[in-house]
Amino acid sequence: MNATIPVGIVMCRAIRDYYALTGCKVGLKPAGGIRVSKDALNWLVLVKEDLGNDWLNSDLFRIGASGLLSDIERELYAYAFGRYPQPNTLLAA
Repeated sequence: MNATIPVGIVMCRAIRDYYALTGCKVGLKPAGGIRVSKDALNWLVLVKEDLGNDWLNSDLFRIGASGLLSDIERELYAYAFGRYPQPNTLLAA
């Protein structure tokens, strides 16, 4: 099943409630369906706003999306060079 923001909201609230009840912080790892950097940013904002800065570390929050790397590379290329790379450009070796 793909990670969606509505399900993420429910999970964040369950994590927050569990922490309030037990004092134990548990993590969140959305996976599937996160393929572009804008989606990853939406998840970062959700976690920051709903759970707080303490959850913005690799022990408590990770995105399980290997396909996301190529989009991040593409966006960084556009930032550095002012244009998106050609489709056949090798960005990472």
